Amino acid sequence: MTDGDRTLTRRETLRAAVALGGSTGLAACLDLEGQPTEAGGTDRGTDRPAGTESEAELPSRQHAWNEFSRTDEHGNPVPARHHVLLLADYVGDGPVNDGDRTQAENAFRELEETYRWGSDGLLFTVGYSPAYFDRYDEPLSELVDLPQPAALAPFEDPSFDTPDLLVHLASDHASAVLEAKQALFGELETANGSEVTETIDGTVELIDRRTGFIGAGLPAEHDDVDGVPDGAVPEDAPLFMGFKSGFRQNQATEDSVTIAEGPFAGGTTQHLSMLHTELEQWYNQDSREQRVAKMFSATHAAKNLVEGVGDNLGDSSLVAETGVADRVEDDAFEKGVVGHAQKLARARDEGGDPRLLRRDFATVDDGQTGVHFLSLQEGITDFIRTRNAMNGDDVANVGGVGTKNNNGILQYVTTVRRGNYLLPPRSKRSFPRPS
Repeated sequence: MTDGDRTLTRRETLRAAVALGGSTGLAACLDLEGQPTEAGGTDRGTDRPAGTESEAELPSRQHAWNEFSRTDEHGNPVPARHHVLLLADYVGDGPVNDGDRTQAENAFRELEETYRWGSDGLLFTVGYSPAYFDRYDEPLSELVDLPQPAALAPFEDPSFDTPDLLVHLASDHASAVLEAKQALFGELETANGSEVTETIDGTVELIDRRTGFIGAGLPAEHDDVDGVPDGAVPEDAPLFMGFKSGFRQNQATEDSVTIAEGPFAGGTTQHLSMLHTELEQWYNQDSREQRVAKMFSATHAAKNLVEGVGDNLGDSSLVAETGVADRVEDDAFEKGVVGHAQKLARARDEGGDPRLLRRDFATVDDGQTGVHFLSLQEGITDFIRTRNAMNGDDVANVGGVGTKNNNGILQYVTTVRRGNYLLPPRSKRSFPRPS
């Protein structure tokens, strides 16, 4: 593939193919990944691992991804590199009928039989919005904390996602997320070498398709996108703002975000935001020291705690170890800046543990850089608490800190969309009833 007079790298082409989607994007991915295709694309060879027909080998939680993903040298889970988000509406009026419920479950089971559950095969979740549960006469269980999405800061004005369901596909293979989408919607005869017999085609209408990526080197290959300063994004950065995230000690565990009781015990809630990032300001306005102070804390910057993208930090951002969460107001007054991670640490639970399990990833869906911020938590209130801590209202206009300026990374991110979802346990993932 080419972009004007420039030949795209393999990684750029894979990202572009995922964004493109369809048969053309899939064919490009399969070709790059060394997977042969026959003319017409109905019999695809593959070296991706096959799935299992035994449900006993699969986790009861849809969000059980960590033990099926790679880890780095510090024990941090390494997220799958390629992601697709599918937002869809159920085509019927009122409650879902049992026939459509069975059809959907058969399609999801066939994906698990086609691809091994893991980042080297395919990981996926199916979530349901408050709007979905509104189609039932009975209310959603009181044991599920799932409010309608809302603006969470006076300076944001997002649109709200209200489609009935959200399917999140993730894999280290770009071809897997493209192929899985087409298999779900009946657009292929075979997937990963297996015949496609079960689909959700006819039960749902696709409303939106979003894509993204995460991993060292992927963001740096997007100098062609508007708003990315040439050569500014570090070559080994997994995200556009140039720093590593997802440290194991700064993430909630899968156990802690799991709903403990009620009809959806074993499930979790999911928040999805679309954030645009302002990289021209981030890289051209601020020095390296200022970026470290705003992302982590002034202490991190002054003591040179962060080397490069932060691989040296191991499995922790060192926010708890340095005690900077207790210095937010002091730093605002004395240093004129407070850090993003520093503020978030104030939202930890009574035991000092994070409330959110983040699974966000970068995107250029709108022709500019951004983040699909995806988090899991036992209840959406946990996300709201964390977002309120990020807002830093208590230190706005203290010292050199403003409502957004020098207040973490608020100046550089704009919330474009928000949505809330329930991820039921696997046993109830196909058009669940409210209780």
